[in-house]
Amino acid sequence: MSWFNTFFNSSIGKKFFMGLTGISLILFLKFHLVNNLSLFGGPEVFNTVVKNLESIKPIVRVIEVILALIFLIHIFNGLRLWLENKKARPQKYAVNGSSKNSTVYSRTMVQTGTIVFIFLIVHLRTFWMSFNNIGVNGITDHKYYEFVAASFTDPIYSGFYVIAMILLGFHLNHGFQSLFQTFGWTHKKYTPIINIIGTVYSVVVATAFAIIPIYFLMKGGN
Repeated sequence: MSWFNTFFNSSIGKKFFMGLTGISLILFLKFHLVNNLSLFGGPEVFNTVVKNLESIKPIVRVIEVILALIFLIHIFNGLRLWLENKKARPQKYAVNGSSKNSTVYSRTMVQTGTIVFIFLIVHLRTFWMSFNNIGVNGITDHKYYEFVAASFTDPIYSGFYVIAMILLGFHLNHGFQSLFQTFGWTHKKYTPIINIIGTVYSVVVATAFAIIPIYFLMKGGN
């Protein structure tokens, strides 16, 4: 496994695993968003979706472990690359030239990633733990929709959710575009198009997620 450790700790390896885990998380977000949007179908639709996932719980548990590892690797490598770039960048350049040589999305990757990570912990505590403990925190008789609706009546939590989704959009925008650079998929003709697709994708995903708490907050949890 020495070759793996060498590759994992190399500059190319860190960027490769950032790209690989990034792709995995983007795919997961699409799946998670589709499930979340079923909330707009009402209690019967959403509760059925969650109960269907509960029926294959062993498979879901394996996927959750894999996702947790992907998140940890992504965060670990992201912090390592940020620290290395910070050490390698001259202070004068960092202060005076960063805005000219990078985008606001790339300059705030660590900050947006950190806030999204904090949100993820709160989100898991609010929903994942509750969904896996039927009868706890107000969930009874598999009334998942009702629990979600009631949770979003809290303006503080809903507000934090919306802010986190906006920052997730920032994070995704740079991450999506960086994927193509990491794997060498760049071209003068197509890169601008890829950047536009990345921006549109980020806006759509962030907006779609953010609409959910706003919807229930305005409905009063009904």
